[in-house]
Amino acid sequence: MDLDLRKLRYFVAVAGKLHFGRAADELHIAQPALSRQIRALEQDLGASLFTRDSHGVTLTDAGRQLLDDAGPLLASAHAVRRRVAVAARGGRRLVVGFRAGIPVIPAARAFGKQHPDVVVDVQRMEWDDQARMLLDGRVDVGYVRLPIDETGLRLTPLYTEPLMVVLPAGHRLAGKEEVTEADLAGEPLVWHADASTQPTRRPHPDSGLRVRGVEEKLEHVAAGRGISYAGRSETVFYSRPDISYVPIPDLAPDQVYLAMAASRTSPLADDFFAAALATAEITAECGNHAMWQPGSGAVPTEG
Repeated sequence: MDLDLRKLRYFVAVAGKLHFGRAADELHIAQPALSRQIRALEQDLGASLFTRDSHGVTLTDAGRQLLDDAGPLLASAHAVRRRVAVAARGGRRLVVGFRAGIPVIPAARAFGKQHPDVVVDVQRMEWDDQARMLLDGRVDVGYVRLPIDETGLRLTPLYTEPLMVVLPAGHRLAGKEEVTEADLAGEPLVWHADASTQPTRRPHPDSGLRVRGVEEKLEHVAAGRGISYAGRSETVFYSRPDISYVPIPDLAPDQVYLAMAASRTSPLADDFFAAALATAEITAECGNHAMWQPGSGAVPTEG
């Protein structure tokens, strides 16, 4: 039997609230109707999804598995609707997502030679929405940075780039040729809300400044609220006099991948994948040809 997406959405709502009444309110349906839909879904799947007792509602093992799989599946269905709507408006279009500092132009030019009639749009992504934007169809293909939730995605490695430490201009280590992770032990850290994305395990124990984008990160660092990290290409595109970038060779390099939804079947997306792979070296070297001095924070110019 085909999986009913409406029932699946109801299941996700209950799983998120672990309360049938609150989930029914969120869905704007009556609680008895919601309970019937969940029971029908359990019958369809031949498995109990929730344990209901005097202590409340909890997910069973089968329910946890379904919840893991439901997100990408619902996002894929939403992406289909989005792409059909775009196609109905006429014209062919490919939306390419990118993280800060990663140039799309080399691959877009190569792709354009093969598909001159296709408009390539670009969409900036942040660390916490790169997977979601690929799954829900806002982005067809994306240049992403690890780590990323790989559920429902197809990932292809492109290149790595060195990590730099981002320091306020007046920091004791600003202007150094390079620093070590040990040099920075105990420094307050400005980083992402997800601790798993931190490249170092030596932040100050009270570090807690959480940011989304590069601009926000740089503002906090410049104000002296902590240090941070950036891929080499980010430092090329974001320069300011109150910031210093210094190489930190003993940290693992930043990893750049190309990604698309695993359920996505698109000759155009596949051709862009091929173009991106063919131009990966050019993309990686865009910043390396810049005239830039470690620690300077100076605006690079093409040499």
